[in-house]
Amino acid sequence: MTIYSFKDLSGSFSHPLVGAYPLNGGNIGLGQITVVMTTEKSIIDIAADGSTMISYIAGDNGTVTIEVQQTSIFHDFLLQWYNSIKTNADLGDVSLWASAAVTLRNIVDGTMHTLLGVAPTKIPDKVYAAQGGKITWNMLVAESSQVVV
Repeated sequence: MTIYSFKDLSGSFSHPLVGAYPLNGGNIGLGQITVVMTTEKSIIDIAADGSTMISYIAGDNGTVTIEVQQTSIFHDFLLQWYNSIKTNADLGDVSLWASAAVTLRNIVDGTMHTLLGVAPTKIPDKVYAAQGGKITWNMLVAESSQVVV
């Protein structure tokens, strides 16, 4: 038998301009986090005679999607982060645009993700409705690694 619990997550989201925010499955308002590796590691080329050539493709880029309740403290933190880096970029300083880092660790199965060079794709969509909802932050990741500890 195996058991999974979101409460077994620990980690952080950090950036030089806004500091660090602890991530754990017990955070109020945190919905889910999805890490995606986007670089296809193998490509097959097929010649006219049917011979194949397999190429290894280097690269560890990816994406991370973080879903939060629209009234959560973490959403406020991410808005502060976005507004800080956007203000700097609008003033001509883009040096910290992709300086966020995310670490995630599941203490039960031992997996750990380290995401470096994290940058937002855009400010998330916002829904105004009778019932509060979730906000999805989509971010690009320059370098992603996953290990089992």
